[in-house]
Amino acid sequence: MIVADTDVLIDALRGREPAASRISREMADGNLVTTAITAFELRSGAKGAKELAAVEALLGALPMLPFSDRSSQVASACRRELEAKGQTIGMGDYLIAGICISRAATLLTRNRRHFERISRLRLDSL
Repeated sequence: MIVADTDVLIDALRGREPAASRISREMADGNLVTTAITAFELRSGAKGAKELAAVEALLGALPMLPFSDRSSQVASACRRELEAKGQTIGMGDYLIAGICISRAATLLTRNRRHFERISRLRLDSL
């Protein structure tokens, strides 16, 4: 299972390559999902009704993974581990990582700089 991060979905919505082609291909193959955290980020970042409609259409076509108690346990462990090393990433990134790790899923992202700090997280990039 491949989990699309917010940044690659934004690129796909804007028609930017290689994201647009990769997202389209993974969706057609039935391999792509996203998270409730990414859905929040996309919806809250939409500027105007037209962008929000495009976001909703994309989200309607993707299965969405919820943030569960298990995800919470994993995300909080990731946060404690990084903060013990004096490193931090955004709260949303911890939550997305927790969902991915708890589901043994691979995160498709351009934001490797943040996510590769989390040793148990499998990453894929464009």
